[in-house]
Amino acid sequence: MEVASVPQFLRGKTMLVTGAAGFLAKVFVEKVLRIQSDLKKLYLLLRASDSEAATQRLHDEIIRKDLFRVLRDKWGADFESLIAEKVVPVAGDVSLANLGIKDASLEKMWEEIDIIANFAANTNFDERYDIAMEINTMGALHVLNFARSCHKIQVFLHVSTAYVCGEPEERELIKEEPFRMGESLKEGFRALDIHAERNLVQKTIEQLRSKYTGNDVAITSAMKDFGIKRANLYGWPNTYVFTKAMGEMLLSRYKCEIPLIIIRPTMITSTYKEPFPGWIEGLRTLDAVVGGYGKGKIACFLGHPQTILDAIPADMVTNCILAAMAIHSNKYIYHVSSSLRNSLTISRLHDNSYLYFKNKPFTDTSGKPTIISKGLILSSMASFHAYMLIRFVLPLKALYLVNQVFCQSFRDFYNRNDRKVKIVIRIVQLYKPYVFFKALFDDTNTEELREKAKMVKDDGFDLGFDPKSIDWTDYLMNVHIPGLVNYAMNSSPKLPRHG
Repeated sequence: MEVASVPQFLRGKTMLVTGAAGFLAKVFVEKVLRIQSDLKKLYLLLRASDSEAATQRLHDEIIRKDLFRVLRDKWGADFESLIAEKVVPVAGDVSLANLGIKDASLEKMWEEIDIIANFAANTNFDERYDIAMEINTMGALHVLNFARSCHKIQVFLHVSTAYVCGEPEERELIKEEPFRMGESLKEGFRALDIHAERNLVQKTIEQLRSKYTGNDVAITSAMKDFGIKRANLYGWPNTYVFTKAMGEMLLSRYKCEIPLIIIRPTMITSTYKEPFPGWIEGLRTLDAVVGGYGKGKIACFLGHPQTILDAIPADMVTNCILAAMAIHSNKYIYHVSSSLRNSLTISRLHDNSYLYFKNKPFTDTSGKPTIISKGLILSSMASFHAYMLIRFVLPLKALYLVNQVFCQSFRDFYNRNDRKVKIVIRIVQLYKPYVFFKALFDDTNTEELREKAKMVKDDGFDLGFDPKSIDWTDYLMNVHIPGLVNYAMNSSPKLPRHG
């Protein structure tokens, strides 16, 4: 085993970070710059039309974020000079060969890059199958092929998700093991042919374009449904984890001599300590429920009270990534999780959310506080459907029967609200596997990494990623929920994203 402190390992290195505008990637970039300003160069791949647009995204979506305030305060007037000297925005796209990099810098990057950290992903559970496959599956292979062209590559780290395991039916321990090429989660089911899947996607797109000429909305809806259908066929609950699993298959099959590391985090939450507690971006996973509950828009939590929500703060994930890069071992898959060592249940999340918003009500734009009730925990899908039927569906249909004859505007009202109910039901179906998740994640490899990291001089920087150090009640009440209020609940959320 070769051991070096993380700052020592990073000194003089050139790194490429893909998906650099994502939440976790930003936390990672900030940490790298904060602990090692003597990094040679940090290339950030950003989806943009050209270098000027990439530079604009760098400043608007990364550097100007409050996340960088500690680094900005540390460097003062020299902060902009640090960014200009060390950080190079690159216009590109992981769904394309050579990451879509077209200019003369390609050869230079191949000569310089020592480390690649692939954060690029489409994390929408309900994405079009073609889009998710091109980014999460083929994108992973494109980054691997790019790494092959890098003459000095020392580490290729890929961020996946622990939920590539699918939806286990029993309370089993999910091992830190790679997928076999073509593996299906349905026992005895036919092998998964990724090449055939891509061809099927293209054929389906052509058929839909012919059927729905010019109707992009219909095509998008059909491709979303198609992705879920194909995922379910092979045993995965949604398009996101299905396409991420296929990406892992390609990496493990074709890595050959490339030094590969796969990080599988669970549900990523706000920062625990660094660069300061509580920073988050957007409403992620079950935070959409917490946020909706605090605003008085959601009156219930779905999931068995004792279901374990495997959550892990973003800075702990980043610390594990950095430790895995610096400490070279014979393991290459790491679960970054909490369920096995320090579990958080739905009932605790519900209780803490109620106590927080009861004592510190969320205020709307007019300054009016939102009064919440304790709410319900719907412990089964049957109870959820009964709740929706009694609370929304039957009253809406009754109003419709009474009013449809007299008022066209009411028919429009009914249609709008009927669509909203259907959207809620669809979102719940997408999240059902996680609020009733029965398995635990083994983190033997990660625990070994933690032990090895303790033997490394940390140079004064916190590199902790032990979930046993988290006091969940304190974290939720004093860090995470306040972070949601400050950084996420005042924005207009889109469909919640995972991980």
